[in-house]
Amino acid sequence: MTGVIDVGGGTRGIYGAGVFDWCLDNGIKFDYCIGVSAGSANCVSYLAGQKGRNYAFYNDYAFRPEYMGLDNLRKTGSYINLDYIYTTLSVEGGENPVDYEAMKANPAGLEIVATDARTGKAVYFPKEEIRKDHYDFLKASCCVPIFNRPYPVGEGLYFDGGLADPIPIRRLLAKGCDRAVVILTRPKRAFRKPGKEPVWARLLKHNYPEAAKVLRDRWQIYNTELQIVLELERSGKALIIAPDSIGSLKILTQDHTQLDQLYEKGLKDAEKIRGFLND
Repeated sequence: MTGVIDVGGGTRGIYGAGVFDWCLDNGIKFDYCIGVSAGSANCVSYLAGQKGRNYAFYNDYAFRPEYMGLDNLRKTGSYINLDYIYTTLSVEGGENPVDYEAMKANPAGLEIVATDARTGKAVYFPKEEIRKDHYDFLKASCCVPIFNRPYPVGEGLYFDGGLADPIPIRRLLAKGCDRAVVILTRPKRAFRKPGKEPVWARLLKHNYPEAAKVLRDRWQIYNTELQIVLELERSGKALIIAPDSIGSLKILTQDHTQLDQLYEKGLKDAEKIRGFLND
């Protein structure tokens, strides 16, 4: 089985949107998809066959004050309005709804990764549990700590899946995939260094100490998983699709030109997939 992982990365996830749009244009199908954070939204639109859908979210809707901004923070305590993204815009009758029936009918498997805010452990929500017009799993996966309060789903509280399992390659292999396409939104040999994570972790520690630990150590988790993927690529079992540069784009950067450039990179770089699948 061949699986695909999209690691997301805020608005940089437009790169993965470009990769999946190329796949839709060229009839590329995967047996299993795992999406992290914004990558989970890319996977959903890909499985639904909705080319261009996610591009609009990154390079149009993301510039709206309803999407993210200080006004949201003042009113709700969360900078990013996940309900606006995945309910207002995405449900039937919304401005850009998910084609739920098409996604459900797609035979490919799907898991959406989130981080349990109380335990700091990765949680994998399966496609079978997604209900029409109820996309709380996507909200949980995209819930950036510090910028957002943890998102409630059932009895649980969740943060972004990129904390606990930023490149879920071991999960993909455990689901039976023997080949993997891994979509990154940083150059493929860009190992992380400890940045602001320790500062953010201290802010999070009082209410969510276990999530704070994985936030503090996220750079090490990412590097360990990236090393696994690089080794798999050397053995011919994985293909890393990653931009050669992301310019000055950070996870929530709003810059039409740079976002367009990153989307085009995704379209171009995705051409490598054809050769990998044909080997």
